[in-house]
Amino acid sequence: MKLASYSEEELEAFYAECKAAYAGYKAQGLKLDMSRGKPSPEQLDLSAGLLDCVSNEDMHGEAGDYRNYGVLDGIPEAKRLFAPMLGVEPDEVFLLGNASLQAMYMTISYAYSHGLMGHTPWGRLEKVKFLCPVPGYDRHFKITEFFGAQMINIPMTAEGPDMDRIEKLVSEDASVKGIWCVPQYSNPTGIVYSDETVRRFGALKPAAPDFRIFWDNAYCIHHLCDAPHTIPSILEECRKNGNEDMVIEFASTAKVTFAGAGVCMMAASRATLDDLTKGLSCFTICFDKTNQMRHVKFFDGDFANIQSHMEKHRAILEPKFRTVLDILKRELAPLEIGSWTEPKGGYFVSFDAPQGCAKRIVQLCKEAGVVLTGAGAAFPYGVDPEDKNIRIAPSYPSVSELEKAMELFVLCVKMAAAEKLLA
Repeated sequence: MKLASYSEEELEAFYAECKAAYAGYKAQGLKLDMSRGKPSPEQLDLSAGLLDCVSNEDMHGEAGDYRNYGVLDGIPEAKRLFAPMLGVEPDEVFLLGNASLQAMYMTISYAYSHGLMGHTPWGRLEKVKFLCPVPGYDRHFKITEFFGAQMINIPMTAEGPDMDRIEKLVSEDASVKGIWCVPQYSNPTGIVYSDETVRRFGALKPAAPDFRIFWDNAYCIHHLCDAPHTIPSILEECRKNGNEDMVIEFASTAKVTFAGAGVCMMAASRATLDDLTKGLSCFTICFDKTNQMRHVKFFDGDFANIQSHMEKHRAILEPKFRTVLDILKRELAPLEIGSWTEPKGGYFVSFDAPQGCAKRIVQLCKEAGVVLTGAGAAFPYGVDPEDKNIRIAPSYPSVSELEKAMELFVLCVKMAAAEKLLA
């Protein structure tokens, strides 16, 4: 029986029971964290061999001595390894440091200070607008907020972001300069963009010649299913429409090997990479080529070995996602309070509470010892207009810790929903 159908007397009894159970959890002194999508220690252990897989001789590669300066755009052996991951050719890959967020920040910064491919620097313009599919990745929004862009919410659908709205805004308003995208297992919803959505992105006709798609393909190989859908290459779709300079793709091995010591990749047209190199060549002489070679040796230079490695990650992650979803279904589905995604990959479950309850749920969880990502974090400026979205990150806790945390979470959802109905 759904909670909204309870009589006032039944609702008060239900709430009293929840409060008593909640007091019991508070007395346990829990300290559990589901706030970020961090790999667990067991996942990091999968890459322990990365620490001792190279020798001094391995540092003499195709492009010279990798212990020395030079080879700014990355070693050719690593470009060949990672190109299939991005769906591009090796010469369309630029390898940077350990985090793709750095590459995204650098690209936005370059657009603001010097302009992209000879266009007016964004910092000299009266207004810069950026499209933000929501719910989305909070750190994307922090970058554009930091630079002062006006961020515009774009609703997500089961096929990806609302393309009708995107096409209209991009084609009619030259101050719209970019869009954030996580096309495979979108953060936090887990949505995979449909082939049609990718094709429509490639065929955009922007009013601004320096409009750019920031294609953050962070979870492109993080599958939790047997037959994952592989989306078309965005660079190829753009190229078909004469738009090959319109997209910049990003990814990294941060959640493949070591979170703090992965390899970041950027893929784009040669013209785009040549333009960005103007700034990068002033920023550094080279990135960590020894780490790039470590990854080449660890995976024996073969992308198929990366895919096999990711199956080991899946074996660790899948039971955790199943735990989260099983508890949500068992405890909340009969009451018809809240809805949630059931992702086929990625790192998150997106939960929508009854409208106006997300902040209260996060607060209740925190007071009882379970930390969640802040309510509203998945929206620009940290403001969820309906105060309902909560991002659940199952990766770091153990299954037993997750069970405890999720039991408390669903209890807090029940309490917040009952409070709203009683009010």
